[in-house]
Amino acid sequence: SAVKRIIPLLDRVLIERIKAETKTASGIFIPEKAVEKMNEGIVVSVGPGNVSKEGKTIPTGLTAGDRVLLPSYGGSPINLESLRDKEYLLFRAEEILAKLE
Repeated sequence: SAVKRIIPLLDRVLIERIKAETKTASGIFIPEKAVEKMNEGIVVSVGPGNVSKEGKTIPTGLTAGDRVLLPSYGGSPINLESLRDKEYLLFRAEEILAKLE
């Protein structure tokens, strides 16, 4: 798939934002505009990490498949024609708020 071809550089992390439910437990559909964006995502891929002054790579503490807490704002949206059905964002590892268990 097209998302597999996106390889983050340095300490960048590619995140797929988790979409909020558009249907209530009782089966009522919520209009798309009324649904708030969730601040959770799943790590798709991770760059190798930052490079220290000594030239050593400092890896991030994230791996593909991790569930993370995202800030309300930030991240660079990835807009590719083949990725229209899902929302992907590139974040620096330091911008990610927490790793969820």
